Amino acid sequence: MTQPSITQLFAPVRDGLNAVEDRMREGMAGQHEALTAVIEHLLASGGKRIRPAIALLSGGIFNAEFDRLVSVSAAIEMLHTATLVHDDLVDGALLRRGIPTLNAQWSPGATVLTGDYVFARAADFAAQADNVRVMRIFARTLSVLVNGEINQMFTSRGVASREDYFRRIYSKTASVFEAACESAAVLGDTTEREIAALATFGREVGSAFQIIDDILDFTGDPHHIGKPVGGDLRQGLVTLPALCYLDMRPNDPDLTSLLNGRMGDAALSTKVVEAIRHSAAIQASLNEAREFVNRGIAALDVLPAGPHVENLRAIAGYVVNRDL
Repeated sequence: MTQPSITQLFAPVRDGLNAVEDRMREGMAGQHEALTAVIEHLLASGGKRIRPAIALLSGGIFNAEFDRLVSVSAAIEMLHTATLVHDDLVDGALLRRGIPTLNAQWSPGATVLTGDYVFARAADFAAQADNVRVMRIFARTLSVLVNGEINQMFTSRGVASREDYFRRIYSKTASVFEAACESAAVLGDTTEREIAALATFGREVGSAFQIIDDILDFTGDPHHIGKPVGGDLRQGLVTLPALCYLDMRPNDPDLTSLLNGRMGDAALSTKVVEAIRHSAAIQASLNEAREFVNRGIAALDVLPAGPHVENLRAIAGYVVNRDL
């Protein structure tokens, strides 16, 4: 059976996604022209809009009011965009998806302020939903994101721990997927059980999404992903493929040396990355991603049957098959 394209999967919420794009490009009174240009650049070079799509679908299940749902969906995508601005600066990344990052063109100070401004716009969109619970979800998610980044900077480098890894991917990715589904559901006519089910779906599928990103970090085309193969490991971040490889070869001398303080050894890093890239650890990581997706899909069983729920299931399937 042919995998549906992302265009087909998003067809039921295409009008909503178009409205989200328009909302994100709304400027504030007095907005500096440089900010307008930069926000346009950031949005134009953005991803597939999977986060606002699952928000629109989640709210659509329970007939959430369209304009408020668009505001929440725009808030989620702008929150994600702001984290990318700051992440690229922290990591010193000059390219993202093959396009120059903001910090490759602006000073660190201007980049930080731009990221702050995008965070503020995201908060304003969330406030437009006129729902205190949505604002609390937004604030909670922002706190999780920032705390996760601090933990990654100070405690995660060189740490080969599944507990650390899964905490990290929840902080950076799964928490935003969770917020997208949960905050959208809150706007509809639903129950706490159904809200919790959608939050679980978002968290599990978001975790799978990040695992696939981490697989592609080893197997993807460096020109497509915008960084060298194995870039995370080269920076000292141990992701699931490396953890699976370590499970299979716990006494591998090269990986052991790398983890014991030789992260800066470029030749050794390349050797380890190539070993992981061509090992069974890739398939093992993919299998774990599919387990996350299966748990997310199972959580949807408590929801009323309908096309939006089926679309969420199909998007979950897309997550573990994209670009592989």
